[in-house]
Amino acid sequence: MFGRNQESWLIVGLGNPGKEYERTRHNCGFRAIDLLAESLDCKIDKGKFQGLYGQTTYKGTKLFLLKPQTLMNASGRSVLQMSAYYNIPPARIIVLFDDISLEPGRLRVRGDGSAGGHNGIKSVIRELGSQDFPRVKIGVGAKPHPEQDLADWVLSGFTAAEQKAVDAALKPAGEAALCIIEQGVPKAANQFNGFKA
Repeated sequence: MFGRNQESWLIVGLGNPGKEYERTRHNCGFRAIDLLAESLDCKIDKGKFQGLYGQTTYKGTKLFLLKPQTLMNASGRSVLQMSAYYNIPPARIIVLFDDISLEPGRLRVRGDGSAGGHNGIKSVIRELGSQDFPRVKIGVGAKPHPEQDLADWVLSGFTAAEQKAVDAALKPAGEAALCIIEQGVPKAANQFNGFKA
C-alpha cells in the first residue's frame, strides 16, 4: 500500500485538539486540513505518531494528512515521528497554520522561513532541524491592542465578519497545498498570495 519512500508528501494542519479550541483562531490549520480531507475523500482517523492522520493518493502522488494531537506548542514531535517513519524530507512537508500578521481571510504561501513567533512552527522547525519546508499561512488578524496577551488572542473566537472571511479561505488553503505538490512553491505563491476572501 503506502511504502516508506521519498515519493510521499505530508500535509500538516496545526491546531489544538479538544472541543473548546475548535473555533479559535489557532485552529485554522485543523479546519483547513479537514476540508482538504473531505475534498479528497480521505478520512483522518488513524491514531499514531502522536497525531491523527489519513492517507490517500492525489494524481498518482502518495499523500498523508496529519493533525498533531500534542497541543500546538509540541506539534513538531508528531511531524517528526511521521516524517521519519515514512522517510519524508522537509521539502515534502507542507504545513497549514494561522497567521496573525495577515488580515482574516488572506493566504500566503512560503517555501521556507522562520517561525515568525508562531509556537507550532517553532516546534516543527526545532524537531525537524530545518526551516526549509513549504507552508500555507491563513490570516486570522492582528491583536486589536498591543498589550493584549498573544495566547489569549489566538485562543479567542472570531467576530461574525472575520469568521465569514476565514471560512472562505480554508478550502483555498488546502488547494494551495495541492498546488505546491503539483506545480511548486513559486506557482502556488503566485496563484494564492493575492487571495482575499
